[in-house]
Amino acid sequence: MDPITIDITILAPVEKVWDYFNTPEHVTQWNFAHETWQCPHSENDLRVRGKFNHRMEAKDGSFGFDFEGIYDEVIPNEKIKYHLEDGRNVEVIFDKIDENTTKVTEIFDPEKQNSAEMQRYGWYAILNNFHKYVENN
Repeated sequence: MDPITIDITILAPVEKVWDYFNTPEHVTQWNFAHETWQCPHSENDLRVRGKFNHRMEAKDGSFGFDFEGIYDEVIPNEKIKYHLEDGRNVEVIFDKIDENTTKVTEIFDPEKQNSAEMQRYGWYAILNNFHKYVENN
């Protein structure tokens, strides 16, 4: 399957968007697709060959998983590339539109279990949650 691309425009400076996207204390506040889920724990070693691990769980305890990857490229306030444990690649681009506007684009290899549309929806729901968190804090 071809990579999936999603993007969102956030009314905030690129430095703030970068910080909120990568700092564990912020990641735990937005990194879930639905309010019935949570991200109770996040670790992030933001450097080439550094690892991240974001714990994602249903609030009722019925299901959870670790979203883990290793960074391949890190350009502060511009771009992150990483690969997941299963070898899929992800690229996140932070585009400074102006002093208070940032476009975030995510390009990711889909997994094979779920439809591309379902994956696009899930990743976009998380990105939209991020967008709301940044603009409201």
